[in-house]
Amino acid sequence: MAKTILLHVCCGPCCIMPITRLREEGYAVTAYFMNPNIQPLAEYLRRREALAAVAEQMHFAVIWDDKAWNMTRWLADVAGRQDSPPARCAYCYSTRLDASYAKAQALGFDAFSSSLLYSKYQQHEGIAAHCAALAAQGKVDFVYRDFRTDWQEGIDRSRAMEIYRQPYCGCVYSEAERYAKKLLKLQSAQAE
Repeated sequence: MAKTILLHVCCGPCCIMPITRLREEGYAVTAYFMNPNIQPLAEYLRRREALAAVAEQMHFAVIWDDKAWNMTRWLADVAGRQDSPPARCAYCYSTRLDASYAKAQALGFDAFSSSLLYSKYQQHEGIAAHCAALAAQGKVDFVYRDFRTDWQEGIDRSRAMEIYRQPYCGCVYSEAERYAKKLLKLQSAQAE
């Protein structure tokens, strides 16, 4: 019998290769979509739809935790950390990973992991360390894999599947950071 694993999934494109690799190792994978950080709601819904499309094409189940999405609460919880990406991101990871661990335990999964380990833009070592600390409680195993080695293949597959590829991490702060240089250029042009 295959070992069961609950894979926290941040989006459709980022889960393709982790699910592929875990299945190759014999895991029965269920995705868990719990991402209150994704702002605004239109973006959350777009990423949710993209994951649903990937799940349909790759034939896996998804547990949707839409009740966790609450923009006001998330912004209030991250207040004070917003100007420090390491602190802000660590908070964001921990809330989603803690929920994933708890869900895996409650539903009787053998293990848990996260598609956050696929992105070369995330704080990989911190994510892995947090998950390992959760697993040290001895109730659900953490399956660590460095999925970043499949970065380009995941991009290529998501494009071939015609899956929406988001342009930023998910939170409004990362979106603002993405456009900050453009705003500075506009401000410089106005000053001249």
